[in-house]
Amino acid sequence: MADSFFTISKAAQATFKDRNSRFIGLVFPVENETQVKDIQAQLRKEYYDARHHCFAYIIGFDKEVFRANDDGEPSGSAGKPIHNQLLSSGVTNVLAVVVRYFGGTKLGVPGLINAYKTATKMALDEAGVVEKFTARRMQLGFTYPEINAVMQIVQTDGVKILEQLFDNNCSMELLVKESMTNLISSKLEKAGISCEIISGLEVF
Repeated sequence: MADSFFTISKAAQATFKDRNSRFIGLVFPVENETQVKDIQAQLRKEYYDARHHCFAYIIGFDKEVFRANDDGEPSGSAGKPIHNQLLSSGVTNVLAVVVRYFGGTKLGVPGLINAYKTATKMALDEAGVVEKFTARRMQLGFTYPEINAVMQIVQTDGVKILEQLFDNNCSMELLVKESMTNLISSKLEKAGISCEIISGLEVF
């Protein structure tokens, strides 16, 4: 499993218009399908008079949870373009919903594909994409004379010092990228520094 992934920095929305139809693209950061359902229920209330609420979502570090739905539009003309735009953007832990207000003119399948894809892209652009990392917390114990040896190991990319106490008996709490935990642990142990992983996977 990769120790980093891309997601959106915030919820956002944007509107695309084509021949009097309005396509309101909305994107939300989500961590599970319960959050997806809660957001969808709220949107159904807020946009109660819309013709369609088409959506797609991708969840998980490895993008293992996903779904797309056309909500009454022709098969493959709405949910799939939304999902494909999420894939093209490289993001996960994102719900994208495109709410359509019908303008009286049929757009045809190619027109619908373009509209749903474009509304999603516009909302993603508005939200902005950020990189996040999976990591584990590590607790260190060492003596004061060992401070320099410890700092040489932990002052590197992928390691964040959360807490530190320098006294006769020193301690430090780190947040270490998942891919680096074995390397950092090995270096500390070779230097005679006590270290222990004290958490499961976290995101920062």
